[in-house]
Amino acid sequence: MKFQDNMPIYQQIEKYLYRQIALGYFKPGDKIPSVRQLAVDLTVNINTVQHALMRLNERKILYVKRGQGNFVTEDTELLAQTRKELIDDQIKQFTSNMLALRLSPQQTLEALRKYYEEKNEKGGD
Repeated sequence: MKFQDNMPIYQQIEKYLYRQIALGYFKPGDKIPSVRQLAVDLTVNINTVQHALMRLNERKILYVKRGQGNFVTEDTELLAQTRKELIDDQIKQFTSNMLALRLSPQQTLEALRKYYEEKNEKGGD
């Protein structure tokens, strides 16, 4: 994972794990890697990882089984909301960029339609 300078690392780790969960890489009830393992994998301090996990626990995205680690919530409604928030965030960024390019909603939709068509023709690269 490459970290940005404009955001605290614990927030970037939180967002990374949030995204992994929202995209289904970690399923409901799955155990996520240990704090130590995440710290090694991400080459960060254990306390930084712990801070990120604590925030996900506060949001009920993760829960702790004492002595076993952190697990993804089994609340499918919360996970669906998590995915919706991720999608909404991506749409917000995309539309902001299109507005900055002075594209109308119709021009944006047409460009997006053409993009998808080209991707399908090329095999989804």
